[in-house]
Amino acid sequence: MRYEPAPLTRHLRVRQDRGHTVLEFRGEIDIAAAAEIVPHLDMATAEPDARVVIDLTRVEFFDCSGLRLLYRARHRTTDGPGSLRLVCTHALTLRMLRVTGLSRLLPPWPTLDAALEQPESAPGTV
Repeated sequence: MRYEPAPLTRHLRVRQDRGHTVLEFRGEIDIAAAAEIVPHLDMATAEPDARVVIDLTRVEFFDCSGLRLLYRARHRTTDGPGSLRLVCTHALTLRMLRVTGLSRLLPPWPTLDAALEQPESAPGTV
């Protein structure tokens, strides 16, 4: 399946980088943003061998709708040989990830470069 990058939107930018599809979330990730992001997230995670990075470094607000997006992406990538990585450094978002236990399932990487350069089995740390 050939994946065409999404155009720059208010809440999402999609691009290819080092063999990964990078979904860069932007701004306020709430229920309205999630509705915009879901089709692109589903397209990026459709193949069993999808290698996806979700980058939250440009996120200003992140609520439970954003957590649902992360759980959805993880669920869609756990059955195959693909991978999902998360880039996050925002203290409040990291706290939400820890409180919900998602940081154990999807360890956050400190930078996009770190997430893209590490072997598939190495977890990130923040």
